[in-house]
Amino acid sequence: MLNIEAQPTPRAFITSSYECRTVSITNENQLVVYAPSKNIANDVVNTLCKNDVVAKQFGKVAAYWGYKTTDTVDFLGKGIADLILAKENLISVFMAESTYNYQAVVGYPTYTAFFISAKEKPKLTKSYFLDKRIGLLDYPTSRSGYILPKQLFKDLDINVGNLAVTYASSHKELRELLSAGRVDIIASYWQESDQQQFSKNYITAISDNISGSRWYLKMQDENTDLLCAVQGELKALAKKQKSLYFNEVEAYWQCGSMKVTSSASPLVTEPLNKTAKSSNNE
Repeated sequence: MLNIEAQPTPRAFITSSYECRTVSITNENQLVVYAPSKNIANDVVNTLCKNDVVAKQFGKVAAYWGYKTTDTVDFLGKGIADLILAKENLISVFMAESTYNYQAVVGYPTYTAFFISAKEKPKLTKSYFLDKRIGLLDYPTSRSGYILPKQLFKDLDINVGNLAVTYASSHKELRELLSAGRVDIIASYWQESDQQQFSKNYITAISDNISGSRWYLKMQDENTDLLCAVQGELKALAKKQKSLYFNEVEAYWQCGSMKVTSSASPLVTEPLNKTAKSSNNE
């Protein structure tokens, strides 16, 4: 696994971090975790610090987080994170499976992209969008906040340059723009907590069956003890989440036997045997 002192330090480009020590006080090896959420990153790190298998291999576990896709890209492109929460399409774009042998450990469910309004149900017509103030995400790898709505505009023969578009840095900021009345509609996903601010009657699906993010573990070695320990902790942690979306995860590895097998789609190093199972494309 990664020895952070021998790799580019994430502190060079991101300052949001937290770390904890395992019981292996003299062990200088560090397990690096990255997630696009402070709460998720910290929860995972604190859980892993208490794990016996992790303690046998690492002296501390460090969490890093960032709210922009560019932060995730930095970690993927440099192969810094041992464990990272990322979208499958980003893993594919940066060939992280073949370059760093990142293996999917657990994944969140598929979801639907929506146009969300505060006052009416959005219509998927050219005339509807032309006089609307629209909120999109400011990074081109987001499916629900950028790729899918722009594809719809193209299908409707709408020049995005003719639309009143405001770009936000996160899905949270998009919701703030809509709530404040600075935009008429936003492109995002729907979560149960949105009902506190908006009406479910005022959402219109853009596309469904979008594959969710996955936790990937760097498997440069056949470290199946660590893989199974991480998968077990992530599954247990998911059950404690209040969000109906984040408390459901699919485990991609069958642990608990002499031979650990994968049911996910990424490249598997021998002697890990992959069983046939299709997965959704990003």
